[in-house]
Formats: sequence, structure tokens, C-alpha cells
Amino acid sequence: MTPTPETGGIPVMAEPVPVTIPATLTPASEPVPATPTPTSGPTQTASVTPLQNTPIIETTLIPTSGKPPFLYYSQSGDSLNAVAARFGVELSEITSAGLLPPNGLIDPGTLLVIPDKLGDYGPNVQIMPDNEIVFSVTAADFDFYAYIAAAGGELSKYREYLGSVGWTTGSQAIERITIENSINPRLLLAILDYEGNWVTGSPTDYLHTQYPMGFDERFEQGVFRQMILAVKHLYTGYYGWRSGTLTELTFPDGETLRIAPDLNAGTVAIQYLYSKLYNRTEWQGILDPNVGFPAFYTEQFGDPWLRAQNAGPIFPPGLAQPPMVLPFEPNRNWAFTGGPHGAWEHDGPLAAIDFAPATDKSGCTESEKWVVAAAPGLVVRSGAGLVVLDLDGDGYETTGWNLIYLHIATKDRIGLGTWVETNDRLGHASCEGGTSTGTHLHFARKYNGEWVLADGPLPFNLSGYVVHNGEKPYLGTMVKGETTIIANEVGTYGSGIIRRPDE
Repeated sequence: MTPTPETGGIPVMAEPVPVTIPATLTPASEPVPATPTPTSGPTQTASVTPLQNTPIIETTLIPTSGKPPFLYYSQSGDSLNAVAARFGVELSEITSAGLLPPNGLIDPGTLLVIPDKLGDYGPNVQIMPDNEIVFSVTAADFDFYAYIAAAGGELSKYREYLGSVGWTTGSQAIERITIENSINPRLLLAILDYEGNWVTGSPTDYLHTQYPMGFDERFEQGVFRQMILAVKHLYTGYYGWRSGTLTELTFPDGETLRIAPDLNAGTVAIQYLYSKLYNRTEWQGILDPNVGFPAFYTEQFGDPWLRAQNAGPIFPPGLAQPPMVLPFEPNRNWAFTGGPHGAWEHDGPLAAIDFAPATDKSGCTESEKWVVAAAPGLVVRSGAGLVVLDLDGDGYETTGWNLIYLHIATKDRIGLGTWVETNDRLGHASCEGGTSTGTHLHFARKYNGEWVLADGPLPFNLSGYVVHNGEKPYLGTMVKGETTIIANEVGTYGSGIIRRPDE
């Protein structure tokens, strides 16, 4: 079996060092959205506690570097590892009056006191909420077909031939990219129109006629391929910031810039995209909330911060993955053939893992082994090699937990609208639904429209096996107690896994 990548303990802490927070200190690291008014920070002595579950220690904080510390209010999706990377500090240097989970998500609004060890960094004005990047509830009522038609621009008349589906209209291309990548359609239309004038008008130069997003790459012409490139860059910024693996931008001329540590993932996504198209001076103008892309976005679609406020945070306080089992039947031989890798596109967020049924034949062969529901849910998509389970049963992929099963064979595939319980059969693994040279299952999760990283604050936990990243995509492990399963694309002995009846 050789599935091919699809194209499409925290150390023990010492007692906190006694320091004094100046009474007039402004929380420089507090989120600064372009429209909402930031909340003022505390002006009294802080009470902090280490990251371990030790008694709260009343102490006064003094910056050892001579600079006052950042007073940072955690945002939805923050984890300690990511925050430490963004601020350039060790985990043990972050203190708070509240309990800080060493591995999970930090509740939004938690005050963190962080030493200021950074030098210069870029603008720290938040220009785009997270909900407007991913395909969240803020876009659930957006009829982009009607919007494109009413705008009457080049996109409304556009057709493009795609090898997988044939002739595709501009609206159909936007729909496919939106649903497959779980990205906000308003954002797709806004960046396409802002860069190439494709939605409300027509491109004004040869470059943007052939390469609508301005990515002058020989084999990436047309709206669909250009927008896929844009999504790749948006998601590199968004999920890189989520995980703490991205802290710096590099512009086309080679200049680098540290990203302001208190930004949100949505803002970093926009910053990263335009850092791939423009050098710093032009980039700064594009990010200007008064005259740049943020102002254009608001003019076209209304206040994004108001929509985000009404929707609430993507990750609410106390969020945990619901119980899930391995997605195949007990007492059947399978292999863990792909560690964390791209959720949909090859270079996407590392939210997916792969399993392959054991067989004596290689390549794309039929399998009699069943893929099963890892948790109860409603089938909200079934077709083209794909089954999606909506665990809250409301019928929307933009809300709650959703499980994505890719490469499910047409034969015996469960029907749309079916409610399933844990262990109910969904279909068989295959090569359908994408490029693959071996029969396997591609498995991923979303929450409120955001891909949930396979290894992160909410790691995959399947029948007690917890997924961990490897040195690069498709590598990694699943660990349960003393048992470690090592991902291997050819299904070697160490990657084999048999689910017990009690798991």
C-alpha cells in the first residue's frame, strides 16, 4: 500500500521572579482590532501563578530586562506553546493569575504577563477577525452566486476547464474552493477583486488577465489555480500563527519582518498573503485599515468585526474533542500510513491523517473492510469519494465538530441525510475523490469551520491513541500508553494497528 499525498511536560518551573508592574503600564500586546475599541488593561499589581498546579503565589512582577512586560489577553485558539513562540520567550517565563493549561487551549481573555524580549516588529493593528478567514457561521447566509451575478464583473461571465470536473464557471470555482478548503467566500471575492478587479469590473492589465491574483507562475493560470495559490498563502499565515511555527514575514525582495506578537490569526493570514505579492512599503499601504484592503473589505461586505462579535469565538472556553474511536471496525488489520499532513491541499494545515486497510495487493484495489463513524453524527455530504459527518446534527459544516472522510468508494457509500451512531458503517476506503496511488482513508476534523490541527491543543484522540507530528508532513506517531504506532506510507509492521473490541 502506498497512499500518495493528495494534490488537491512542561519543565518544572522555579518560583516567579518578583517584579513590579508600573501602575501606568498600557497593555501594549493587547489585541488592537481596526474597528472595535480595545479594553483597557489592569493598572494594579498582578497576582500570578506558575504553569504547574501549585498554589497561587501573590507576587510583584519586575521586568529583569529593564523593559515593562507585555500584558497580553489571550485570544480564541491560543495555546501556551504558540504564545511563547510569538513573544520569543520560554514557557516558564509566562505567568498568569488564572490556570494555564500546559497543552490545551487557553480560555479567551486570560491575562498573561510576558517579558518583553522583542526588538522591532511590524504593525500590531488587527485588521481581520478569524471568522472571516475560515468558512464559519459568519458566511453561512452569504449567497455568493447572487453577489457575483449582481456585481456583473468578469467573474460572472468566466468559464474555465478543470480536468477533474470539466467546464466550470467563476461562481462554481469559488464554491468548490470555499467548501473543499473551508475558507470564507467573502474573503475569496474580496482579494480577487482588490487585486485583479475581477468581481465588480474587469482586469486592467495583461498580468491580471492571465494571473488574476498576480502570482506570475507559468502553470498556475486562471481563476481557480490562482485562488488555490492565494488560499495556500492565507492558510500558511493563519495556521502557522495558530501553531506558533510562523513568527516572521519575508518579502519578495528578501527583507524580513518580525510579526507583532499580539495579532490574531486572521490578521496574520492577510499580512502573509500580501507579503508574497508586494515589498514592505506597498504592503504597509495595503494593510492600512483606513484606505487599504481592510477598508475595501468593509465597503464591499460591511463590518467584519460586527459579524465576528455576533458569531462569538471560533473556539469557546473549555472546548475539548468529543470521544472518538478509530474509524474502522475492531479485529480488522489496518495501517497508519500518514501522519499529520494537509487537510485538503497538499500544503494546507496539518489536520489530516491516513489509514489503509491491510491487503495482499498494492495500488488502488477494492477493499471489503469498512470505514465506520468515529462518533455519532449527520451525513451532510456524500459523493465524489467524500463523506462528511456533522456531529451537532444541525446540517451545517460552519458550526460545531465535523469529520471529513475522503477516498470513500462509491459502492456501499452511506447516503446523504443519514444519522449514524458510533461504529455505523460509512463505506470502504478507495482511491476515489482525489489523486492517490493506493487505497486508503484520509481523515480530518473541523470545528466551527476551522481545520483542527491533528497535533496541537486539540490533538486527534482515537480510541485513546493520541496523534503526534513527525519531522515533516506524513510522518508522525499515534501513542496510547506504552504502545506507539509509527506512520509509514507502505504499511510496514510498525504501522499496523488493530482496534480491539473494547476500544
